[in-house]
Amino acid sequence: MAEWNKEQNVIEQDAGQGKGIEPKAAKEQAEYMPPMQSDFLRETIKQKPVNKKKLLRRTLITVVMAVVFGLVACFTFLVLEPVISNRLYPEEEAEEVRFPEETVAEEMKPEDMIVEEEVPPPPETVPVELEDEQIEKLLSQVQFGIEDYQMLYEELAALAQKTGRAVVTVTSVVSDVDWLNDIYENEASASGIIVANNGKAVLILVSAGALSDADSIIVTFCDQAKVNAELVQKDATTGLAVLSVPLVSIEEETMDVIDIAKLGSSNNTKLLGTPVMALGSPMGVSGTVCYGMVTSVGTVIDQPDSAYKSIVTDIYGSRNATGILTDLNGMVLGIIDNMNTSNDMGNLLTAYGVTELKRTIEKMSNDQERAYLGIHGADVPEEAIEESAIPVGTYIKEIEMDSPAMNAGIQSGDVITQANEIPIESYNDLLNVLYNAKPEDVLDVLLVRQGQEVNVQVTLGRR
Repeated sequence: MAEWNKEQNVIEQDAGQGKGIEPKAAKEQAEYMPPMQSDFLRETIKQKPVNKKKLLRRTLITVVMAVVFGLVACFTFLVLEPVISNRLYPEEEAEEVRFPEETVAEEMKPEDMIVEEEVPPPPETVPVELEDEQIEKLLSQVQFGIEDYQMLYEELAALAQKTGRAVVTVTSVVSDVDWLNDIYENEASASGIIVANNGKAVLILVSAGALSDADSIIVTFCDQAKVNAELVQKDATTGLAVLSVPLVSIEEETMDVIDIAKLGSSNNTKLLGTPVMALGSPMGVSGTVCYGMVTSVGTVIDQPDSAYKSIVTDIYGSRNATGILTDLNGMVLGIIDNMNTSNDMGNLLTAYGVTELKRTIEKMSNDQERAYLGIHGADVPEEAIEESAIPVGTYIKEIEMDSPAMNAGIQSGDVITQANEIPIESYNDLLNVLYNAKPEDVLDVLLVRQGQEVNVQVTLGRR
């Protein structure tokens, strides 16, 4: 009570001082003030205790639902999205690459020259004898000056430029790390040609030696446009490869400039002595051109399940030359490859005959697996057929180790006369059967061994 009285006196004193309140009013105001208590109730809000088991259970449920949702989303995106996209926007399938079969003109036999119908005799021609002075006068009128040489080489240059529209430069890029852990890139290049357009991509034939362990492949067209390419397939026998460049990645201006190479024939009997051009990298540098002549076409490169013809020229080029050989009509006769050149021939350019390569190019372009038999064969010579009574067929010169042919019991010296009931009259006939076969196919082979017929079944393998 004493404290209360003191506080009341203080209030009265304050009220009596010049604060605008009369002492009497202050006293009345003080009478109505509620009594103050020193002790009062205080509430303390306590948090609800956390149920750790329940929290952990909810967390696990949330994580599991998130994982399930992610899996469903991935499945929908990876599986259903392509299906729906193909339904809404159907993509055209790539056309199968096929080259027209070559027709070899048969020589006319003497009996075919006899005609039953009467042919009117040709008009009589009177031989004209010229004196030496007249001959010299005629020859003097024929002049071949430097302008004629210049015109001739200008026409050759124009032909090389036109044919070069199908030639490309392929560059492979390989990334590596040096001793200081710095990344650097190695580049290797080779010349190739455009062999087909399957409706989805441009297909390029090139030497596979420049593509070893490539991280990226860049194709440079004749207008210097650079586009990324992908490897379709390699051929270990020839060392060639086919690349694919999607059409969507090639500009319209480039498509208007480039051209598809026109594959000719290397089976022409008149190919020997024919003037040819070497385009691509015959000197080891891209964009070089050489002129020369075919000096040999009779050599066959001995490789398993193949009979590739070797075309030799008198063009002195690089040991690492790549590119093509063409005739003066711009037709491709061969694919340059100096790996099969003998040491005594120096750096003379040689090439695979394009006729024998067409089957291989088709298989690689369509990304089809090739059947493997594992033999080195040849045609049976006519002398052996007449003198030794050896049947017509494919003569087996050698068998590859652990090949399907060896596992089936085929031996060197055998003569294959039939395969899957198809008569085999030459080595090329057997290669055609292998070309149409697939790996794991069973080939029923009829062969002659020491005068006796033997039937063998061969399960073809993969190259």
